Amino acid sequence: MRVTVDPLVCEANAVCVGIAEEVFDLTDDDELVILREEVPPELADKVRHAVRSCPKAALSLEE
Repeated sequence: MRVTVDPLVCEANAVCVGIAEEVFDLTDDDELVILREEVPPELADKVRHAVRSCPKAALSLEE
């Protein structure tokens, strides 16, 4: 599973960070950083939840 972000859509609301801080983080300039593009199996459910919860639908998954 691979997760990506569309930086033109992302508003850095940090919902994903709150759900899966092992995979997502924000820079000091409020830009989303994906710490692990290749999602390990043990974090898959958290990342799916984060993608579904993004208020701007800026995250995408490739399974």
